Amino acid sequence: MEVSDALPGADLIRKGLSDLAAGVESIPSLLVLVGAPRLRRIGFDVPDDTPFLPEDRLYAILSEEDSDSAHSRYNALIRRLVSFERAAECVKP
Repeated sequence: MEVSDALPGADLIRKGLSDLAAGVESIPSLLVLVGAPRLRRIGFDVPDDTPFLPEDRLYAILSEEDSDSAHSRYNALIRRLVSFERAAECVKP
């Protein structure tokens, strides 16, 4: 399935999928891994061989960048992911 620009958070999900394909660990790629089960059900090609918990790794990276805002940034990213997933399910063929 292709990431439509009309979906909320499309830029973040597109970047995450691209980073995963390139083997790059990034905030977007970890966010995509967090949502991988639902994204796969929708039709996105997300790897399922992750040897770690992406939620923990994502939070750790956010904490390394700024420990004071890590919690609120994590929650904001999860909200964007869920918004994308919900919208993508509505337009799924």
